[in-house]
Amino acid sequence: MTTSTVDAPAPAGNAPALFQWSVFPLVLGLALYAAWRLMDGGMQPALAVLWCQGAAALAIIIAERIYPYHTLWLRSHGDVRVDATHTVGIGIITALASPLAVAGGALVAGWLSNAFGSSLWPVQWVLPAQIFLALLIGEFPGYWVHRWQHAWDGLWRFHAVHHSAPRLYWLNAGRFHPVDILSTYVPTYLLLVALGCSTEVLAYFGMITAIHGLFQHSNMQLRLGPLNWIFSMAELHRWHHSKTLREANTNFGQTISVWDWVFGTRYLPKDLEPPREIGIADLPDFPVGWWAHIAAPFRWRRVKGESAGS
Repeated sequence: MTTSTVDAPAPAGNAPALFQWSVFPLVLGLALYAAWRLMDGGMQPALAVLWCQGAAALAIIIAERIYPYHTLWLRSHGDVRVDATHTVGIGIITALASPLAVAGGALVAGWLSNAFGSSLWPVQWVLPAQIFLALLIGEFPGYWVHRWQHAWDGLWRFHAVHHSAPRLYWLNAGRFHPVDILSTYVPTYLLLVALGCSTEVLAYFGMITAIHGLFQHSNMQLRLGPLNWIFSMAELHRWHHSKTLREANTNFGQTISVWDWVFGTRYLPKDLEPPREIGIADLPDFPVGWWAHIAAPFRWRRVKGESAGS
């Protein structure tokens, strides 16, 4: 990744301020409330989360069409099929990995409980406080893995699949190589379960990260203001997809931005707009198909060589 120029945004029309400031907290808040009501009524957490995530995704898809951030990003770049395949594949992989991560975490939780005489998780806290704590603790390993993915070529070759996206829109929130997603998913869930986090809190944690990820990559006009110090939302994440190295190596938070400002990697300039052209400057000929994405890390020298000749 090398230096690129900064382009001005090209919205199709200015969204009302009320929409820009309320769309994220409103959609997320309603999804959380609906999930709480469904679970309180006896529905299994996984099913309640699935229904609410689906409704939130539909709202985001519609909002992108009405108030896009860039009109250019509304049009397919030949990426819809590959992004859809990645999203389905990641859903299957995380569903299969979840029982293993939970089982491993439960074993560690039992050992910790015996060592300390009780669970380390503050089960007496109110539910919102437990959910925020899960986000704070769960993001810590994810932050560092993500940061290492940009620093170490052995991990970057997998993470490059995500950064090869030619535009940002809701569906490429799922554009990840399986090795990439597992390297953050497993440590996060293993840690939370090991500390004694309940199934209910894990369900809310998973739903928030999923909905936030859709918003984070969305082609939508939105503003968070002070909430950008808590959430690693689109205003921050667009810089992370910049072709400019010093801009892309910032904002590593996947859901919250707390660890970015703690460790000095938060980047949100007030006088500049994120670049319109995104991707990997050093890899302009990065493979485009799903199978090619899966194979790319294992033929990395050839992938880099093909771009070097461009």
